[in-house]
Amino acid sequence: MKTTSQQHAAFLLRVTFGVILLAHASLKIFVFTIPGTVGFFESLGLPAIAAYLTIFGELAGGIALLLGVYTRLVAILSLPIMLGALWTHAGNGWVFNSEGGGWEFPALLVVVAGVVALQGAGSFAIRTLPVVDGFIPASLKA
Repeated sequence: MKTTSQQHAAFLLRVTFGVILLAHASLKIFVFTIPGTVGFFESLGLPAIAAYLTIFGELAGGIALLLGVYTRLVAILSLPIMLGALWTHAGNGWVFNSEGGGWEFPALLVVVAGVVALQGAGSFAIRTLPVVDGFIPASLKA
């Protein structure tokens, strides 16, 4: 059983990751714009649907993490997005303030997603939604 401080630490990491996902979705929507984000993804050789799925994943995932809903599942599902960001920035050097953004921050987010998936929601979490609860494996409901 986790101690209260471990539960609170898991909560802080979950909320931090959720805020980061929401910030990145907002950046894609309001700064780069959705058509601009689609164009960038296409310039990388990715289909337009990848841009839409990334925006949706960051937006829905960020909200779910803030609420503490299916935290393990959301963290696992965010891994392809984080690995995609790592792949995108891999050639730009180590530090994220390099031109085009380096790979240090995306690498950190891959690790954060993994840790959140392992730790679960922590304290102050809704955990599940009755409407979809039957479709989610028990091991991913925390």
